[in-house]
Amino acid sequence: MRSSSNPAFRNLSRGSAASGQYGPNVGFDQRPYGTPQGQGGVPGYGPGQMAAGSADRPMTVDDVVVKTGLSLGVALVFGVLTAIWAQTQLVTDSLGRVEGMSGALLGALFGGLIVGLVLSLVIIFGQKASGPLTLAYSAAEGIFLGALSGLFELLYPGIALQALIGTAGVFIAMLVVYKTGAVKVTPKLTKWIVGAVGGVVVLMLVNLLTSLFFGFNPLRGGGPIAIIFSLVVIGIAAFSFLLDFDQADRMIRSGMPAKWAWFAAFGLMTTLVWLYLEILRLLSYLRD
Repeated sequence: MRSSSNPAFRNLSRGSAASGQYGPNVGFDQRPYGTPQGQGGVPGYGPGQMAAGSADRPMTVDDVVVKTGLSLGVALVFGVLTAIWAQTQLVTDSLGRVEGMSGALLGALFGGLIVGLVLSLVIIFGQKASGPLTLAYSAAEGIFLGALSGLFELLYPGIALQALIGTAGVFIAMLVVYKTGAVKVTPKLTKWIVGAVGGVVVLMLVNLLTSLFFGFNPLRGGGPIAIIFSLVVIGIAAFSFLLDFDQADRMIRSGMPAKWAWFAAFGLMTTLVWLYLEILRLLSYLRD
């Protein structure tokens, strides 16, 4: 089984499937997709033989689509409402330039960020295929992104909608690429994407340290290097969707219980949040 650049799916592959958490026949099937599964999937049932109303029935594509849609819907509702509210919490001068933000907006910004981070760690390392946790994570990220977008919107009118459209466009494009097989998710491609994500994380950390201690911020300073770096990161995030789609596909084919569709939805949400943030950042560079 391939690993994923998405920490949610990667931890799942090392934990649930490898440890046999759901029994000897549950987890990611190691056989080719065309191989008959017999009693694979859920113990005691052949593929598609479990009662439709059972809580442990195998997950389907519809499960992943519905739960991802619910997660996105929650994030959008909280994000839009927070963004509208955020613009009333900014302090501006007579020329409309932002001078500061209220304590409430600052609390929403960092509160959403911290709560979202904590929930993501609980879901990933606790292996929690939970609807309430996934929706709570989506709400927290919606508040964080909404507060940030409200600030950016005042500085660059229309930028939040542009970033949202760009994120949706990339997601749909990569879904089409995956479904048509235009780019195959091979072990070599997987290793390249995972390595690229790791490299980006290291560069971001180094850039953060140099900006804090030396005032040197080439990757996030808005110059040509920052624009190129953002384009590279957006490309890596886009290709990460291929691994996310592939892992969700394997979860379905291996007959994992339907509740794990929430875990697939959470994995896709983490990549969407990352992509939106990077597109928002790139657009701000281009506006400047």
